[in-house]
Amino acid sequence: MQLLADKVALYDTTLRDGSQTEGVSFSTEDKLDILKRLDHFGMDYIEGGWPGSNPKDAAFFEAASSMRLKHARLTAFGSTRRAGITAAEDVNLRTIVASGAECVAIFGKAWDLHVSNALKISNEENLELVADSVAFLKSNGREVVFDAEHFFDGYAHNAPYAMEVLEAAASAGADWLVLCDTNGGSLPSFVGEAVKAVRQRFDVPIGV
Repeated sequence: MQLLADKVALYDTTLRDGSQTEGVSFSTEDKLDILKRLDHFGMDYIEGGWPGSNPKDAAFFEAASSMRLKHARLTAFGSTRRAGITAAEDVNLRTIVASGAECVAIFGKAWDLHVSNALKISNEENLELVADSVAFLKSNGREVVFDAEHFFDGYAHNAPYAMEVLEAAASAGADWLVLCDTNGGSLPSFVGEAVKAVRQRFDVPIGV
């Protein structure tokens, strides 16, 4: 999807990140009501949660998939496939496709430190996880938002590899590349520098 340079799309995470706030617990009915209100407000994308992660989210996506939103695209959240299997074999990705959401946001590791220490795989295998997952979702007709987790930390530590992760997603057909400041500690000047470098390299719409 190509956007004009002056077009800004709004992506709302109230139904997932918002529900992780202390003291907040949305019922399925709450989430459906909030979905309607956010759509009426004019949000472009509304992230509904992680399908299959719990019965409440499963019930939400089942009900929401039959709703006719006037403006927003309902988005399911998840991760790239697990190592050692194909995307088609990954229960998480299959559940996301089955959710009925027309758009999917998946996160993948963009910091090589986390590739080796958290996933305990090689940098090359991580690129395969990203590409295979995006390609699988695209083959199932989904708009794909790739969330590059810890992108700015990864860019500061190993910029060429962080860019390779984005390249893997873009080459597999990702519609959006979202640069995540997961720890929230990157300074605006550095964020601007990194975003500029990404925009110069990729034609895919960029999110932050």
